[in-house]
Amino acid sequence: IYQHDSHEFCSFFMDGLHEDCNRVKSKPYVEDLEGFGIPDDKIAIESWRLHLLRHNSIIVDHCQGMLRNHVTCPICGRESIKFDVFSSISVPLITSKNQAPIPLTDCLEKFTEGEQLDENNAWYCPKCKRHVCALKMLAVWSLPDILIIHLKRFMYETKNGKVVRSKIEDKVLFPIDNLDMSEFLLGPINEEAPPNYNLFGVSEHTGTTANSGHYTATVRNSQDGKWYRYNDSHVGSSSGEA
Repeated sequence: IYQHDSHEFCSFFMDGLHEDCNRVKSKPYVEDLEGFGIPDDKIAIESWRLHLLRHNSIIVDHCQGMLRNHVTCPICGRESIKFDVFSSISVPLITSKNQAPIPLTDCLEKFTEGEQLDENNAWYCPKCKRHVCALKMLAVWSLPDILIIHLKRFMYETKNGKVVRSKIEDKVLFPIDNLDMSEFLLGPINEEAPPNYNLFGVSEHTGTTANSGHYTATVRNSQDGKWYRYNDSHVGSSSGEA
């Protein structure tokens, strides 16, 4: 089991909570909705409505947002726009040559940059009727009350027919209070509830490889506002800066 299991477990656990708490007992069939040529706000509302026909729980209420997924065929120019629901955002780390700390905002900016899909992730173009290495653009359309950001520290590369696993050890800088996500939000912003977030917990991996190591957690108590460090069965005082 490789050391992506902290994020994988979080996703698995939240999916399980959602299914157990799902208010929808009989799920209707829902087709994927493609919105090219339709105003974003209309297709986003409709996509969320269709999502709620099958998924309606406390996890959906507080932990899910939507991404705008824009794919363009490099051959014929055919475009596809869909709105995908997410429970966490996985952002890449931009390593620096001088090993300077990486601002979280740089990671978020990289997440929203366009990327050329490779052959292993090719998109099927309905006009060309074949898989193509399309240009993909992601944008955050809406954000949940509770935002989970996953730092993609583990890299998997194929060299000489073998998968080489490594870990990015660079330090990532992020605010303990008032992470303003406004500049990364493409959808409408509620002025009465701006997308500002306060950190309440971090899951941390100790180790140099993707297939070994140890996880601990630093969490802010919602009752007294103090920080605590959890290491297996041991709990001790900590600080947000730690």
